[in-house]
Amino acid sequence: MKRFFSFIAIFFLAAFGHVHATTVIAPTFGQLVDEAELIFQGKVTAARSVWTGEGAQRVIVTFVTFKVEDTMKGNPGEWYTVRMLGGTFDGETIEIADAPKFKVGDRDILFVEHNGSQFIPLVGIMHGRFHVKRDQAGHESVVTNEGKPVKELSEFKAAVRQKMLAR
Repeated sequence: MKRFFSFIAIFFLAAFGHVHATTVIAPTFGQLVDEAELIFQGKVTAARSVWTGEGAQRVIVTFVTFKVEDTMKGNPGEWYTVRMLGGTFDGETIEIADAPKFKVGDRDILFVEHNGSQFIPLVGIMHGRFHVKRDQAGHESVVTNEGKPVKELSEFKAAVRQKMLAR
C-alpha cells in the first residue's frame, strides 16, 4: 500500500511539478484576534535559515527575529523569534507558496499562533502578517501581506485593542 501511495505522489510531481499556490480561507478580523496567542508590532532584525531533522524529515526552517515595538496581545518580550518552514541554506531552497517572506528592516504586525509547532506560525498563514509602511511625510499605515491598504497604524491598533476588550 505504501508503494502505491508513493507511486501516486511521484506521478503527480512528475505530471504537475510543484504546487504554485497555497489556498487559505481568509480569517475575519475577529478570528485573527481571537485565534492569535500573540499580537505585536516589531521590526525584523535577523532572518537565519538552517537544515533541521533527519532523513525524510530533513527540511530547511527559517528563524525570523523581531525587536518588539508594541504588544497588543500576550507577552512576546523585548525580542521574539518565529520559526517558519522554508528558506534558503547553502544554495538549496525550500519555498512554501504564499508564505510571508521577511527581510531585515521590515516592520510588521504579526498574529502568532503555535510558534515552533506549526509550519507557518501565523493565523491564516499570510493573513496573519501586516506590513507597517511609512510615507515620505512620516505618516504610518498598515497594508496586507499582499500590499493592499488596510488603515492607518493607530486605527489598526485601536481596532485590535477594541476587539480584545469585546471578548
